[in-house]
Amino acid sequence: MTANTHEYYLKKAIALAVDSVQRGGGPFGAVIVRDGKVVAEAWNQVTAQHDASAHAEVAAIRKAGAALGRHHLDDCVLYASCEPCPMCLATALWAHIPRIYFAAPHSEAARVGFADTHIAEQLYGQARPVALTEGLVSQLKVPDASMPFEAWLARVDRVEY
Repeated sequence: MTANTHEYYLKKAIALAVDSVQRGGGPFGAVIVRDGKVVAEAWNQVTAQHDASAHAEVAAIRKAGAALGRHHLDDCVLYASCEPCPMCLATALWAHIPRIYFAAPHSEAARVGFADTHIAEQLYGQARPVALTEGLVSQLKVPDASMPFEAWLARVDRVEY
């Protein structure tokens, strides 16, 4: 896939994240692609479903597994609007997803109150699992990567979590 292709799917994940905020959800979106086609897309629904595991990446992985009829997604690519949290990264690893691209870094999520650093430190002994994810997870800088977080901050009736 080309850089333009990766950017296209990351922009799609960002748009899902912005839409999620407009629906009252969290500022995260994810897209799973196989052979150049979208298999699944999802957005954060933690507060809507009262489910702490309803992160965009996890929801997209669940949908992709159901659509493909299998739990290993070893021929798929995950695109996330933000760097995956420890739970989402672990779910992607369990699904055997070989490649993950994200737009906004963890620091952007932390800036607006989504701080999972303490969880990562308990699990990995450091803020981000750099050695574990080398070659698996990559940030690609795209325009508007911070847009979901700006939409989140602008929403006065947001439900913090």
